[in-house]
Amino acid sequence: MKFSVPQISERWLPFADAASSELPLGRILRLSLFQFSVGMAVVLLNGTLNRVMVLELDQPAWLVSLMVSLPLLFAPLRALVGHRSDHHRSYLGWRRVPYIWLGTMAQFGGLAIMPFALIVLTEPHNGPLWAGMAASALAFLLVGAGLHTTQTAGLALATDLASDRLRPRVVALLYVTLLVGMILSSLAFAALLQEFDYIRLIRVVQGAAVVTMVLNVIALWKQEARNPTLTAHGRARPRFRESWSQLKQSGRAPRLLLAVGLGSIGFSMQDILLEPYGGQVLGLSVAATTGLTAIFSLGMLAAFALASRQLSEGRDPLRLAANGALVGIFAFSAVLLAAPLESGLLFRLGTAAIGFGSGAFAIGTLTAAMDLAEGGRSGIALGAWGAVQATATGLAIAGGGGLRDSVGHLAEGGMLGPALTGPATGYGAVYQLEILVLFLALVVIGPLVRHQAEEPAERPAFYLNDIPQ
Repeated sequence: MKFSVPQISERWLPFADAASSELPLGRILRLSLFQFSVGMAVVLLNGTLNRVMVLELDQPAWLVSLMVSLPLLFAPLRALVGHRSDHHRSYLGWRRVPYIWLGTMAQFGGLAIMPFALIVLTEPHNGPLWAGMAASALAFLLVGAGLHTTQTAGLALATDLASDRLRPRVVALLYVTLLVGMILSSLAFAALLQEFDYIRLIRVVQGAAVVTMVLNVIALWKQEARNPTLTAHGRARPRFRESWSQLKQSGRAPRLLLAVGLGSIGFSMQDILLEPYGGQVLGLSVAATTGLTAIFSLGMLAAFALASRQLSEGRDPLRLAANGALVGIFAFSAVLLAAPLESGLLFRLGTAAIGFGSGAFAIGTLTAAMDLAEGGRSGIALGAWGAVQATATGLAIAGGGGLRDSVGHLAEGGMLGPALTGPATGYGAVYQLEILVLFLALVVIGPLVRHQAEEPAERPAFYLNDIPQ
């Protein structure tokens, strides 16, 4: 039996089936590079610089938290960015390219000034303190605005290029690239900053700025076809309120976005708590807790692969999202039971299941948001999804840490009774709340799936009574 290279790659290479004659695999992979740059920026802001500012630069935790949270201020504007890209006016005939380029320049500018701003912030004799704080805030805000703009317009461009049949696979591939970018960049930053000094910090951060520019230019090159008619200056541009009203006409958008918000909160409150929980409650070593990131990422990668195959076969994306939330409920239950059972294995399995559930939920709801993008409105639909998801995630992370500290303080003081005085009490409150929120997300998703089941489609319906009793 003879096997050709295309047959082998189609069968064994991950996500090779996302390609088509109109959208080859090489072009999809090249387009996905903007997600790599976004992942690199997220790791740099939330991981590397977070640690560097607290330890090496000796900055107070409240200031670091404030700086890291500044990019979230731009997250609610993603819907507006998407709307503007849907109706962009340009003699060049591009709708998405100008916004991806604008986001790239904002990322580049923020990263370019960031190391110098941090030096002024930590060395007041090099300039007034307010100048360092203002410059650092500007740098973080620019990077945040850039990555949100780039990702919103980039996902809209991918939606424009992919056919309805291949769109779920393309979306899954884009999110695999985001995950790979986060993993590889975190390893690279850790290696490059192992011996810290100001010069090395400048080189690393500004090197990231250059890499961002190069990757996004390669991603953009000859991706969007020019269509001057679509971007003509005489073409009517509806207001954002009008476009949002049109998006809500089907009645699905508000409920879908509510489900996205609840699910994002349910999966994200634990974001900064799993590693401390493993170390403080289960007694795991630093090396063991560090490996949780890899376990979580593998679970998410498995969800992306499964989602790509199931959605391409016509499965309901909202059913996939509901199944992801259901897996999350069992995952957090496993994490909770790991403490009384003193089982590190159960904790690791729960961590992998959290990654799987969150990945399935994200891909399912994103694909459902793409289904709302009718008549060239992919920008506002995806922007609304991104705005809700990013904002809910940021608030959940902050709320999860605050809830753990407050409940833990009450438990240590004996105010919750003698049975709840251990360190697991604060963490347990967060995990139990996440289980409740994920149940609420299932309640919200249920009517949407029933609504789609009434339409002429081959996707099976999902009802709340399908949950195993």
